[in-house]
Amino acid sequence: MNNMGMPIIGLGERSPEHADLPLQWMPHIQVVDVGASAGRALARGGRELIHQKDDRGDSQWAVLLDPNGAAFGVIPIVPSQAIPPISGGSSSDVVGRISWLDLTVSDASATRDFYQEVLGWSVQDVEMEDAGGTYSDYAMCASDGSAVAGVCYARGVNQGLSPVWMICLSVGDLAQSLARVQENGGEVVEARKGSDGEFAYAAVRDPVGACLALVPG
Repeated sequence: MNNMGMPIIGLGERSPEHADLPLQWMPHIQVVDVGASAGRALARGGRELIHQKDDRGDSQWAVLLDPNGAAFGVIPIVPSQAIPPISGGSSSDVVGRISWLDLTVSDASATRDFYQEVLGWSVQDVEMEDAGGTYSDYAMCASDGSAVAGVCYARGVNQGLSPVWMICLSVGDLAQSLARVQENGGEVVEARKGSDGEFAYAAVRDPVGACLALVPG
């Protein structure tokens, strides 16, 4: 699945080879050493679903489960020259692309520690508040300090969300996209509006049961 010539996400029939993979959109994270990351995941209570190796036994990629059961892939770092150029747009055109990743779980602090260890992410606390008081969710940051994903408690605005990695896709008209979700057999799990009365975020479930989030582009 492409956007302006840029590969965004993969979609395919479930084959016997991939029968054990959960039905969810699965992020693939670039790491320095796939084998080392997989080993650290197992040591911290994760599971290994697939671990592809070459003829020499060197790790090529892996699909792992964290202790909550959320699946994610690890792949080697992709050189910048291997990324195809964008046709018909610029890197600032975000509509139709993955803008964020979020994982909502009951124990966000333990999950934060798992991904710090396995992927080498650093952490920034994000102050939150609900009827039960104040608490912190976590922005997970890459080596350059940029926030790339969120690990959140299943409370407040995130209460009731599935404990899977949610890809956030930017769309041009969120209200129109939500109408299309329902017209095409999907389900709007949650939709939030901003102070201006316009939709600001929505969690949806597609017709096969996979969850994702939509945000304005």
